[in-house]
Amino acid sequence: MQIIKYPERSEWTKILARPVFDTSSLNNTVSAVLNDIKSGGDKAVLEYEEKFDKVRLSSLTVNPKEIDEADALVSEELKAAIRQAKKNIETFHRSQIFETKKIETTPGVTCWQKAVAIEKIGLYIPGGTAPLFSTVLMLAIPAKIAGCNEIILCSPPNREGKIHPAILYTAKEAGVNKIFKAGGIQAIGAMAYGTESIPKVYKIFGPGNQYVMAAKQLVSLKDVAIDMPAGPSEVQVIADDTANPAFVAADLLSQAEHGADSQVILTTTSEAFISKVSLETGLQLAKLPRRDTAEKALQNSKLILLKDKQEVIDITNLYAPEHLIIETSHYMDIADKTINAGSVFLGHYTPESAGDYASGTNHTLPTNGYATAYSGVNLDSFIKKITFQEITGEGIQNLGPTIEIMAENEELFAHKNAVTLRLKK
Repeated sequence: MQIIKYPERSEWTKILARPVFDTSSLNNTVSAVLNDIKSGGDKAVLEYEEKFDKVRLSSLTVNPKEIDEADALVSEELKAAIRQAKKNIETFHRSQIFETKKIETTPGVTCWQKAVAIEKIGLYIPGGTAPLFSTVLMLAIPAKIAGCNEIILCSPPNREGKIHPAILYTAKEAGVNKIFKAGGIQAIGAMAYGTESIPKVYKIFGPGNQYVMAAKQLVSLKDVAIDMPAGPSEVQVIADDTANPAFVAADLLSQAEHGADSQVILTTTSEAFISKVSLETGLQLAKLPRRDTAEKALQNSKLILLKDKQEVIDITNLYAPEHLIIETSHYMDIADKTINAGSVFLGHYTPESAGDYASGTNHTLPTNGYATAYSGVNLDSFIKKITFQEITGEGIQNLGPTIEIMAENEELFAHKNAVTLRLKK
C-alpha cells in the first residue's frame, strides 16, 4: 500500500483515481454477444454457457428438484444466519414504504403520488470465486416488499451444471419466482431481450465483473432499466488514534479480497497510526485464503496522512466512497458533514461486513465516485411513482387564468384553448 503524506489539494484528484484497466476490446465483445442473444434466444445462451462457463446444459431453467437438493446441502447453521439477515433486511426496507398524501395546491386543485411496483425484475447473482447469496437477499427482499409481480434470477452454473446451493436456498427463502442457469453477458442479454425460457424484465439489478457491467450499461441505452452504473468495490476508512489498528486493517482487507481491481483507502491525521495499520495489514494478509487477490488490490490502495479533520472531510466528499467507515472518537462530527458516500459505518464496532450481510441496510451501492449523484439500492429502486391531479369547477376558475397566460407566452395556443373552453363552460 502506498503511503502519501500531506498531499496538496491540487493533487487529491490524481491520488484518488480508481484503478484503470485496458477495456479497449471489451465493448466490441459485449455488443457481439448481446446481438447473438437478441437474435438467437435460448440457443445462443446455451452456446455461450458452453464457451464461457465451460458447461453443456440441456435446459436453462432450474427445476424444483434442484432447489430441494440445494436445501439439503445447506447447513442448518447457515440457514439460521440467512433467516436472521432476511428479518433485519425486511425490517429496514419496510420502514421505507411510501405513504400517499393528497395535497390541495390551490382551492379546487388536488395533487398526489401513488407508488407502483415495477412488474418484472431481473436479478444477476455472480457465482464464480465468491457465490454472493447475500446479494439475493439484498435485491429480492425489497422487490417482494415493493410488490413486484415477477422476480427472476440468473446465476452462472458450475461445470456440473449446478448453481451454488446457498444461492438456490436463499432465492427460495427470499421469494424469487424463477431461477435460470446463465452467467455473464448472456444472462444480461437474456433478461434484457427475453428468450424462449428467460422472460424479458423491465429492470435489471446486481453486481458482476467488467463484462457484466458493460452489458448492463449497453442494454440500458434503449432496452431495459438498470439499478445503477457500477464498478469495482471500494472502501475508505477514516481513523484516529482511538481506533484499533487490527480492526482498521481487517476493514481494509475485507474489501481488498473482493477483487484485484478493488480499492481501499485509509485517511487519518496520525502518522503513527498509519505505521500500526500497515504492520497489522501485513500480518492479517498472510493468513487470508484469498491472499493473492487482496495483494493485487492493495497495489491500488493508499494510506493518506492529512493535516486536520477538515481535510479528511473534504477529501472524503471528493472521493465519494462506496463504503465509508468512520472509526474516530467523535465520529458523528465527521458523519454529519459527509455528503458523498454510498453507505456509512460509524464507530469502532461497526465493520463494513455488517452492512454486507445482516444489519439490514442494502449492500448494493454506487461505486467509482457515483455516490456524488446516486443512492444505493432501496425500496424506491423497485417502484415508480405516478402523479395524479384532480381539478374541480372551482379549481379551474382559480388556476385557469394562470395556465392561459403561461401557455400564450410560450405560443402554445392549443394548450391555452384547453383551459379557455373549460372556463367558458
